[in-house]
Amino acid sequence: MTSIFSKIIKREIPADIVYEDDLCLAFRDIHPQAPTHILVVPKKEIPRLSDAAEADQALLGHLLLATNKIARQLGVDDAFRVVISNGANAGQTVFHLHLHLLGGRRFREGGLARSL
Repeated sequence: MTSIFSKIIKREIPADIVYEDDLCLAFRDIHPQAPTHILVVPKKEIPRLSDAAEADQALLGHLLLATNKIARQLGVDDAFRVVISNGANAGQTVFHLHLHLLGGRRFREGGLARSL
């Protein structure tokens, strides 16, 4: 089944895209939990982080480097949080691997559950 993120990647659904390269796409979350809340999505459809394989190692590293580049581009590179939820019990609602880049506000230590 095609995820909503795959439809955004294919431009079937509009999104506020802030970054794109050959391997990933990043866009603003429609329900932001911080002033800067970006979803970084691989173009390869991997349902959950636990579904990633050894062959995805370079892609996973690329996602982190792209997230860092996006944080710099948006001016939040001095302090930001990156979150990956794995599975419904962890709060994952779209089953297409994605990283949440959150910034632009102070985060409480240990306040992760309240941040997302």
